[in-house]
Amino acid sequence: MGLTTRFLVNTAQRALKDGLLAAALSGTSMAARSKADSGSAVAGVNAPAHWVHGEESIRREDVSAKHTLVGAAVHTASAMLWAGLYEALQARRERRTVAGALVDAAGVAALAAVVDLKLVPERLTPGFQHRMSRESLWMVYGSFALGLALGGLQRREEAPTVRDLRE
Repeated sequence: MGLTTRFLVNTAQRALKDGLLAAALSGTSMAARSKADSGSAVAGVNAPAHWVHGEESIRREDVSAKHTLVGAAVHTASAMLWAGLYEALQARRERRTVAGALVDAAGVAALAAVVDLKLVPERLTPGFQHRMSRESLWMVYGSFALGLALGGLQRREEAPTVRDLRE
């Protein structure tokens, strides 16, 4: 396996791990804030399933495979996608630092919020914004950023950077 291929595979593996951690933290925050705001912890988790099942998913307040599992899967896949951007930003740094991890994670989370809540058509929004307050959305995207940063800081000395491609 060539250096470039190893670099890309390593970056993709890190993005998957970062995305899983970010999805877990933001999903936990989403459930807690959904419970506080709408009375149902799974209402926010169900909502992303509206990509597949329409508006019914946004209104659902009970656990179901159709809405809860699909909603969690959509949320996790989205987190992994954004984690790919995060890892690409981290790989561009000469050195991975705590400050760099936090800045990149906050930037990706902010971009995700703008794209999710302002730029995409309603059908492609996360849906959970209909079940939570504005303050709760800040907490969800903040916990998403924290998950990215924590994931990115794990084994940071072993993580690839563009410098590795030049050597």
